[in-house]
Amino acid sequence: MKAVINHKQRKHLRKKLRNNATKPEKHLWYYIRRRQINGIKFRRQCSIGTYIVDFFSFEKRVVIEVDGDSHFRSKEVIEYDRIRSKFIESQGIRIIRFMNNDVMMNTEGCIERLYEFLEMENE
Repeated sequence: MKAVINHKQRKHLRKKLRNNATKPEKHLWYYIRRRQINGIKFRRQCSIGTYIVDFFSFEKRVVIEVDGDSHFRSKEVIEYDRIRSKFIESQGIRIIRFMNNDVMMNTEGCIERLYEFLEMENE
């Protein structure tokens, strides 16, 4: 069974997350919004099933996640992320992850990795 994407019940939470984006999320958004990456449209804070992802392309079925240090501090968070990723990937969606620090200090490298990741689909 396919997951519901952007279920109406999660709309308020998605909007709240968009309005309170982290600095790295805002920074990356500047580079990927308005179809700047290969003409691909990304949306911010989309829900996939019960999970909300940072950025999502419906047409490419690609999620971009920007992870802070909290994603690596406890076994519980690491396990939650593993389960979350497994569910999202079970829906035929690929995930690329960037660390907050990489987005802020190596934006060009992150954008390059994103281009390469998107090209992998075509191989």
